[in-house]
Amino acid sequence: MRVLVVGSGGREHALCWAIARSPLLEKLWCAPGNAGIAEVAECVAIGATDVPALVAFARAQKVDLVLPGPEAPLVAGLADALDAAGIPCCGPVAAAARLEGSKTFTKEICDAAGIPTAAWRRFTDAAAAHAYARAQGAPIVVKADGLAAGKGVVVAATLAEAEAAITDFMESGTLGEAGRSVVIEECLVGEEVSVFALCDGTHALFLGAAQDHKRVGDGDTGPNTGGMGAYAPPPVLTEARRAEVMERFIAPTLAEMARRGTPFRGFLFAGLMNTAAGLKLIEYNVRFGDPECQAVMPLLASDLLPLLRAACAGKLAGLEVRWQAGAALAVVLAARGYPGKPLKGTAIRGLERAAAIPGVHVFHAGTRREGERLVADGGRVLAVCAAAPDLRAARAAAYRAVDVIDWPEGFCRRDIGWRALARKD
Repeated sequence: MRVLVVGSGGREHALCWAIARSPLLEKLWCAPGNAGIAEVAECVAIGATDVPALVAFARAQKVDLVLPGPEAPLVAGLADALDAAGIPCCGPVAAAARLEGSKTFTKEICDAAGIPTAAWRRFTDAAAAHAYARAQGAPIVVKADGLAAGKGVVVAATLAEAEAAITDFMESGTLGEAGRSVVIEECLVGEEVSVFALCDGTHALFLGAAQDHKRVGDGDTGPNTGGMGAYAPPPVLTEARRAEVMERFIAPTLAEMARRGTPFRGFLFAGLMNTAAGLKLIEYNVRFGDPECQAVMPLLASDLLPLLRAACAGKLAGLEVRWQAGAALAVVLAARGYPGKPLKGTAIRGLERAAAIPGVHVFHAGTRREGERLVADGGRVLAVCAAAPDLRAARAAAYRAVDVIDWPEGFCRRDIGWRALARKD
């Protein structure tokens, strides 16, 4: 098969790495890719949201399957354009991608399908939003309705924080059109988990689960980020809870989407909170998580490529996914200044020593080549991953690999996996 992966981050590197192992693969491209992806795929200088150029390339190269990594090209209609060109795309059309592109849409799907989620209200008027926040009190969650590159959710511990978020989003316009309307919802308390399903419009396969670490600092301190590390599988997701997620969340969502004439195809990411009242949906994303993907892919024993092909063809029913025993843990190395203004252009050395440690994979997120030098070119730059018989061993191997990487301008959290390792049950 001839495959095109779209994107340039650590998630796309992990997906390319998994696809490259398939005996079905004839040729693999990634647009635009990065320095690490270039080791397993041919990188193409096409932006991830340049839909016409991506379709033209796929047509010219006789691509058999396109796999979009990030959400932006899906919301922009990449799957629609590929469908029109007769090219299989393992991702939802724009109408179905609204599950991530609109917080309101997701909440409406939940209400229609009876899916447990936080109580919510949508506002297009800032004064009404302020009044509602004051009436509800804190803690409370303010979400920009549209895509905001991970900057559109504020978990407000105080009323002042909630009102500041409403002002920023709706009145100051800091997020543009994405924040002109907001969803304000109750603050769910509990342990968070990310669950992934591969969907073909009707059926879904469980494709792993992980627990992300969003705060920039140890002990879950500091501002939110795109994710500073993840581990899989998370102990909170027992076999019973996994079955519950597929039956109470994924299946009803697929049924409601199909009923509306917008069947969902591709990766469905359920962000869930295990509250005292049971599992509740925080959000849906329409792609694999990052850095969760980097922790899940090393545990996948099945060939990913035929699963993706089956999802495109509506033929997932009856298929099974095999997993490696053990656990995997990913530590994100970020550039100084992240999640604000990261320092770019600094040299990174020692990746060969890190990758030589048994079970370790180093996935690139924000890197580029300057001649023979590998340099940082983003906020989250590397995901150093390790798979081992248990989580404690995986964590030890991952941090051993981190410590042999020579990059003084990089930093990481030192407590990835702390919640699972501290569990008593």
